[in-house]
Amino acid sequence: MCEFCHRHGEGEKWYLRAENYAEDLLSDVKRRRYFANLLTDTGDMRKKLRLLDRLDRLPGFIKRIIASAFTRHMKKMHFGQVVPIEEVERILDIVGCVVRIACLCRHVSVGQERRYCYGLSITPDGGEMAAFLGSLDDSFINGPDTGGLERLSPEEALEAIRAHEREGMCHTVWTFHTPFIGGICNCSRQECIAMQSTLAHGVSMLMRAEFVATVDPDSCSGCAQCIAVCPFDAISLHEQNRKADTDLQRCFGCGICRAACPADAIRLKDRAAVPVAARLWL
Repeated sequence: MCEFCHRHGEGEKWYLRAENYAEDLLSDVKRRRYFANLLTDTGDMRKKLRLLDRLDRLPGFIKRIIASAFTRHMKKMHFGQVVPIEEVERILDIVGCVVRIACLCRHVSVGQERRYCYGLSITPDGGEMAAFLGSLDDSFINGPDTGGLERLSPEEALEAIRAHEREGMCHTVWTFHTPFIGGICNCSRQECIAMQSTLAHGVSMLMRAEFVATVDPDSCSGCAQCIAVCPFDAISLHEQNRKADTDLQRCFGCGICRAACPADAIRLKDRAAVPVAARLWL
């Protein structure tokens, strides 16, 4: 299991423990301030993007030192983990209400305000999460595309997130001052700043899932649809048999390839059961 499971999950999957969604964690003043700044300060996020570009121009050993320090800091503040759709379903079994808002990453990186972010609450009416988000007097959070905060039942949220998966979106859970889990996002490599930071710049902001994807070559048709949707460049066609083959050391276990496979040839396997990937989390 990942380090968050050991530190914040008592040996279980940390994102499946109800106490990590507790409303009293959101009442912390520092956490609320950080949360508010993160959701509304587009200037700060653009500054971070510029810093990532500058980091790429530094000598390799200096970049590694800075990247490692930044990752350690983000693990304490705002860190994510990839989760496949069945784990999203288990998370939504814990919470009582979901508040859907526009995605700040997309607003900053591509100028769109599409609703791919979901604030989570363990109370049926949205509780502290809904009240907190509603208190943020900011045109981005409340519109124009969102039409205000949108409260969803867990069932409605799951249906929407399944639709995001059909679009090729990778599901992630996020902390706001760890271990408080404040939301689920649905990310693409082109639009998600955390994925860009992790994959393009080598500065980890999210952990891999507790799973890896494996392909049954007998069922695979070689259509390559899984390759087209994989955001982690972890799948290729085998040179000899032209069947899909997963690079288990690159796979983040999101399951998007599985959703795209028309032959139902892809399965998720527990990461711990795959020696070559068992200790790979960042």
